Amino acid sequence: MNQEFDADAPEDLSYAGSVVDKAIEYMIEQKINPISAASALLGGALGLLSRNLDDHAVAQVLRQALASVEAGELRDLPSLPRRS
Repeated sequence: MNQEFDADAPEDLSYAGSVVDKAIEYMIEQKINPISAASALLGGALGLLSRNLDDHAVAQVLRQALASVEAGELRDLPSLPRRS
């Protein structure tokens, strides 16, 4: 990801990521469709961002996320177990 963002990342970002990973694992165990789980997480994340940032800042976060997808950075992330 963007190194500038990494330098500015809050101290609790790693912990928050771990909590989200556990929530994802739980949803997979509950046999929730991965697209449904991802959509719910994305909707929740956007809602949280919109309560804490102005629209321009939310758009910047989304642009950065899109740039990461287009650069193939998500393919390098460790993956959670696939739903069987």
